[in-house]
Amino acid sequence: MASVNTYLNFLDQTEEAFLFYQSIFGGEFLGGIRRFGDMPPQEGQPPMSEATKHQVMHVSLPILGGIHTLMGNDCPPEMGFKVNAGNNFHISLSPDTRKEAKQLFDGLAKGGMITMELQDVFWGAYYGSCTDKYGIQWMFNCESKED
Repeated sequence: MASVNTYLNFLDQTEEAFLFYQSIFGGEFLGGIRRFGDMPPQEGQPPMSEATKHQVMHVSLPILGGIHTLMGNDCPPEMGFKVNAGNNFHISLSPDTRKEAKQLFDGLAKGGMITMELQDVFWGAYYGSCTDKYGIQWMFNCESKED
């Protein structure tokens, strides 16, 4: 089912922040807390430091009875991330089909900047990200194999 969620980016504070949010909203993390050290090696990527391996690659916390999900990750500078106030969140869309993901991605990226082309990724989704012409950051994560 299609959904819209809020994705928060931190500099090594994701676990602390999400434990805080969990203490306020309650609930359990979907799939636990996944760390960069759990990620399979990526072609062309230099080895990760032990500190980076422990940082949060992804965490998901359903809130308000599950009608919205807060998601987040750490953004290690050694992996090319640069987090500043104002660029530390994304609107995360999970379209029902790849066709819809591509249509929305192309529309929002026009006049903006593509930060990652839509592509198949190791967690099994069709994923990409862009910043629209107004500076709003968008993520697309389509789990469907349907076009």
